[in-house]
Amino acid sequence: MKKIFRRRDFLKTLGWGAASLPLASFSQSCKKETIEEVRLPNFVLIFIDDMGYADVGCYGATGYETPNIDRMAEQGMRFTSFYVAQAVCSASRAALLTGCYPNRIGIFGAYSDQAKVGINPDEETIAEVLKKKGYATACFGKWHLGHHHQFLPLQNGFDEYLGLPYSNDMWPVEYDGTALPEGHSKLRYPPLPLIEGNEKVAEIRTLEDQDTLTTKYTERAVQFIEKNRDRPFFLYVPHTMVHTPLGVSDKFRGKSEQGKFGDVMMEIDWSVGEILKTLAKHGLEENTLVIFTSDNGPWMNFGKHAGSAGLFREGKGTSWEGGVRVPCIMRWPDQIPQGTVCDKMSATMDVLPTLAAITGAALPQNKIDGVNILPLLKKDPDANPRDHLFYYYGKQLQAVRHGRWKLHFPHGYRSYEGVEPGKGGLPGPYAQGETGLELYDLVNDIGEKHDVVAKYPDVVERLTALGERARKEMGDGEMVGEEVRPPGRIE
Repeated sequence: MKKIFRRRDFLKTLGWGAASLPLASFSQSCKKETIEEVRLPNFVLIFIDDMGYADVGCYGATGYETPNIDRMAEQGMRFTSFYVAQAVCSASRAALLTGCYPNRIGIFGAYSDQAKVGINPDEETIAEVLKKKGYATACFGKWHLGHHHQFLPLQNGFDEYLGLPYSNDMWPVEYDGTALPEGHSKLRYPPLPLIEGNEKVAEIRTLEDQDTLTTKYTERAVQFIEKNRDRPFFLYVPHTMVHTPLGVSDKFRGKSEQGKFGDVMMEIDWSVGEILKTLAKHGLEENTLVIFTSDNGPWMNFGKHAGSAGLFREGKGTSWEGGVRVPCIMRWPDQIPQGTVCDKMSATMDVLPTLAAITGAALPQNKIDGVNILPLLKKDPDANPRDHLFYYYGKQLQAVRHGRWKLHFPHGYRSYEGVEPGKGGLPGPYAQGETGLELYDLVNDIGEKHDVVAKYPDVVERLTALGERARKEMGDGEMVGEEVRPPGRIE
């Protein structure tokens, strides 16, 4: 059954005028009704793993092209100040799907096959929010919010799932695909399970197996769209790539000047193109919001097998901008102005409340941290729904941003500076970085190179107070926050 509701209610929810909505989306009501009705919009959320800020053509990538993703930017909005909540896999995905800082819901790090915890069933995901409005939902790709039955996608709002339960390097094979020596720590891992629904249907044992993943997810995404083209749907595609070890099909192997990483990004772009083409084929383009973004910055000690953070400092696993600021493009023809750039701050946590606002869905009963960024999508010049951001890594509050200012609190961090990156798909070492209380002007110093803490004591005082608010609610290190909720846990 098609899920529809009154045009005037839809317009009121969106805050857009009637002229801005595509006429093709409406159908004449029957019998005595003359009010036009509209189907709820579809949503496609494409989430890349370890893709840095400068890994897409329109963000400055070199050595390969991403024409489909770039076309999304030409037809929609490109964000330049878009953030993840933490620069690590499980925490980042928890924030995206629940609209919460991971510290609020007790999810940290990157879960392995040994994890006894996962997403709490009391937390509502985007899929659960949208199912209340009659949406079909699917997840094809890397889940990473717990691999036990109660934590998997089908128990958290999704109708369909195919993918890996955690990262593709959590297997008993070296990063370059070779056998491991006796006693190596990675030998404790079982072969990677490929899960369909709630059951393992195959094992990913070799790099050749990894080569098939992007195509598998894409084919299932296309099938899902075709099957649900007559009802509203939410399609979540969290790609395994470009996390190492890199896998790429014969369609793109050796095609880029950059090397294997470029080949993989070209295949990701192809995947985006297949999804967009399917939407167009079935007349769904104008009624579908497509979001393309990443879970954190690049894993830079893998050298040419990793991406680039561009002008930003450091990468994955840090609270410097290279770790947490990621590319984001949103495309929704006739709703989002074409070829626009948004410099206002926003985050993956904001996706859930924004989709809820578009559909009129109720927000989760538990407190969330995301904000509705519809005013940004409408290019409202006075809109500023997110004026601050907390940078946590693990349980530690490492920085806070308010407007142009970012204050780092004293902390140690793994660093990619001053060390030789790995080669041939193998990782290089980390350095160890240390920062004191440091203030940066992100408008004039996006590389966080010039500490101005001594020049602006009033700014330091204001951001310190903001940080105290986060500590009280969500904790800091050994300090337990007053508003922290537990993760799910198996008995």
